[in-house]
Amino acid sequence: MFGDDSSLYVVYAAAAICGIIIAEAVYLVFARKSDQRDAVNRRMKLAKKEISQRDVLVQLRKERGLQDGRFSLFSFKWLKTLRVQSGLIMAVPKFVGITTAVAFVVTIIVAIKSGHPLESVVAFPIIALLLPLWLLRRMRKKRHNMIGIQLPEALDLMTRGLKAGHPVPVAVTMVGREMSDPIGTEFGLVADEITYGSDIVTALIGMYERVGQEDMPLFITAVSIQSTTGGNLREILDGLSMVIRERGKLRRKIRAISAEGRMSAYILTAVPALLMTILLVFMPYYYGEVADQPKTYYWLGFTAFWLGLGNFIMAKMANFKF
Repeated sequence: MFGDDSSLYVVYAAAAICGIIIAEAVYLVFARKSDQRDAVNRRMKLAKKEISQRDVLVQLRKERGLQDGRFSLFSFKWLKTLRVQSGLIMAVPKFVGITTAVAFVVTIIVAIKSGHPLESVVAFPIIALLLPLWLLRRMRKKRHNMIGIQLPEALDLMTRGLKAGHPVPVAVTMVGREMSDPIGTEFGLVADEITYGSDIVTALIGMYERVGQEDMPLFITAVSIQSTTGGNLREILDGLSMVIRERGKLRRKIRAISAEGRMSAYILTAVPALLMTILLVFMPYYYGEVADQPKTYYWLGFTAFWLGLGNFIMAKMANFKF
C-alpha cells in the first residue's frame, strides 16, 4: 500500500515538473518573439537583410517618396508633403489603385440602392479624389500623435547617452537603434545622413520636414543653439522633455474639456441622417412621392450645406490651438 502511494506521488511530481517546463518553454518562445517585434523598427528590419547602411538609407528615402524623380499627382509640393508626413511606405500607384477600387465599389452600391446611377457616376471622381486625401490626413494625424508621445522618451534616451559621455550623433544613433517606429526610423535616418556627410542641424531640419510634428522645432532649435554657441545640451534636453510632456498633458486636458462639444456635434449630425434612414426603411413612400421633383434635391443640398456649416462652426469651437 505504501509503495503504491509513493509511486503515485512520483508520477504527480513528474507531471507537475513537466507542466512547469512546458509552460516556461512556451513563455520564452512568445516572450522572445514579442521582444524582437517591439525592439525592431523598420530601419533595423532592413539592416538585418545584410545590405549596406547606404542601401538602407536609399531604400527608406525611396519608400517615403523622397527620391522619386517621376512626375505624378503627388509631385505637387503640398501633396508630396502630405504623403511624406503620413508615413506611407506603399507605392503611390498601388495606394491610388486601392482607394479608387474602394470608391468604385461604394459608387456601385450607392447606385444600386438609390436607383440613380447618373448621380452616382458623377460622384465617383469626387470620392476617388477625396478618399486618398482623407486617408493620408488621418495617417498623418495618427503619426503626429505617436511622435508626440515618443519624443520625450527619445530625449530622455539622448540625455542618458550624453550623461554617459557620448557625443550627440551617437546619442541620436541610440534612439534610432532602440526605439520603435515612427520615431525610431526617423532618428535612424538622421544618424545615417550624418554618417554620409550631413551636419546634424541640416539632418534634423530634414527630419522635421518629413515629420511635421509641432514639438519637433523645440528640439531642433536646442541642438542648433548648442552646436553654434555651446552650452550644456544635456540639461537643455532634460528640461525640454519635461516641457513637451506638460504640453501633451495640456492637450489631453483640453481634449477632455471639449469632449462635450464634440459629442454634441456627433449627435446633431447623426440625428438627421438616422431619422432619414428610418423613414426610408419604414416609410419609403414618405420621400418617394417627391423623389422625382427637381426641387427636392435642391432642398436636400441646402440642408446638407447648413448641416456641414454647423459642424464646421462646432469643430472650430471645440478645437484649441496653442
